[in-house]
Amino acid sequence: MKLLLLGTTGYHPSDTRHTMCLLLPECGVMLDAGTAVYRVPRFLKTDELDVFLSHAHLDHVVGLTYLFDVMHEHPLRRVTVHGSADKLAALDEHLFAGPIFPKKPPCEFRALAPQIEVAGGGRVTHFPLEHPGGVTGYRLDFPGRSMAYVTDTTAAPDADYVERIRGVDLLVHECYFPDSMSQWAAKVGHSHTTPVARLARAAGVGRLVLVHFNPLADDADPIDLAAAQAIFPATELGRDLMVVEF
Repeated sequence: MKLLLLGTTGYHPSDTRHTMCLLLPECGVMLDAGTAVYRVPRFLKTDELDVFLSHAHLDHVVGLTYLFDVMHEHPLRRVTVHGSADKLAALDEHLFAGPIFPKKPPCEFRALAPQIEVAGGGRVTHFPLEHPGGVTGYRLDFPGRSMAYVTDTTAAPDADYVERIRGVDLLVHECYFPDSMSQWAAKVGHSHTTPVARLARAAGVGRLVLVHFNPLADDADPIDLAAAQAIFPATELGRDLMVVEF
């Protein structure tokens, strides 16, 4: 199974990264819809697309307005956007309000069911995360493999969601700050390096890929990768257009 990291930063794009958007090209599954959505037609292998939104902050949803170009370059017979009911309602009312973006792309908004079946024999489940406004994390189970996506939350090895991601082959987790900015992480509801690595170890995951970095720290190693690897050796930094096999 291949996961393509189309966008890997938070808040706003930088010179090297777009905001969060992950794609499983063979399954037609997209996780979040940040500024990297315009890249989808180059890689998508299906004529259907299921989009799973973590929340409705603009850096995770603005790419929904790019779907017209996506569908022009890669015709799709169905696009379904899954998310919590209150977030979808907010997008309908505000992102697609007449004065802002008057034409909604041809997609269906669907409130999250407890379990959603996707192509490739996959099953998507979800769980709540702590962050201002509320966030949803996702676990995707396919025959013989699994992954989880956790963004916009404050990691801790005893976090409530540890059991929901236990034993996944791949954990893609936000890491906005290095440990030197732990106070900022607590203040704004994001994660820093050491707690994310400790959480991965506590959950017994196979591999950890870090994403959703501070765009102002736009260098090769924005979060001190060595500090994470000292705790959880199978840790990598995500980067735009990186392919992760799990």
